[in-house]
Amino acid sequence: MLYDKPDTLKPPRTDVLMMTPWFSPIVWNSTYNIDILNAQFHQRGFRIGITVFAIKKYIMFIKMFVETAEKFFMVGFKVNYYIFTDRAEDVRQNNFTLNEGRRVIILEVPSYKRWQEVSMRRMEMIRNYTQERFINEVNYLVCVDVDMEFSDDVGVEILSDLFGTMHPSFYEASRQHFTYERRPESEAYIPDDEGDFYYAGGFFGGTIEEVYKLTNYCPNAIITDMGKNIEARWHDESYINKYFLYHKPTKVLSPEYLWDNRFGVPGILKRRRFVAVPKNHNAIRN
Repeated sequence: MLYDKPDTLKPPRTDVLMMTPWFSPIVWNSTYNIDILNAQFHQRGFRIGITVFAIKKYIMFIKMFVETAEKFFMVGFKVNYYIFTDRAEDVRQNNFTLNEGRRVIILEVPSYKRWQEVSMRRMEMIRNYTQERFINEVNYLVCVDVDMEFSDDVGVEILSDLFGTMHPSFYEASRQHFTYERRPESEAYIPDDEGDFYYAGGFFGGTIEEVYKLTNYCPNAIITDMGKNIEARWHDESYINKYFLYHKPTKVLSPEYLWDNRFGVPGILKRRRFVAVPKNHNAIRN
């Protein structure tokens, strides 16, 4: 394979942080060579799983999600779409057109009255299926929100033992302004003087083993808090941030990988790969 030699004295980006203090790369456009990475992952024959929850009215997003993923997500690789839903027949009616080596797998799950409970139960469901099924079917698991669409390439550059994504609202903020859970009695509590980044609950993943550890921690912490009549400020996202604080991710994705166009397009954002679909949150959640 022929490619330009890396230049020790000319880093590809000088306008953004490219490495965490614990030596995990932060993935931005122009900081990697996708051809090299594709060759490495193709040699190993990996299959990637991606989970989404299409429950209640959120089922309206599943068609666009899969269609855009077929254009931009892990193109050229084997992919399992794991769709958790309480409306399996409605999902089947979409008749998805998939590329070779890719398949949709519908996992029927119960619905819940409150969207907050769906959010918190999500981690428990992923944990259970990780242990019972995913470990036998895929090498990496990517867990994302369904009310999004892919608009640019998302490939194997994101894969690592454990990765999280910077929240688009807080990548410039100081830790004091992060919306961590601040009540000391909560299992999700993070003090004002701690924290690296504010991670989004809508895009995380890693190897099956590491995703299991994360998704096992979260429901256990949630159950403990429920016993104290505590509901963390941002539900499962609060527990994800607590886990990542003390179990550092081996790769961090920049806001390119989770963006909302209502924030405009800052100069550092060369690509918007996975973006929020405009919607009325209250109408969908109720």
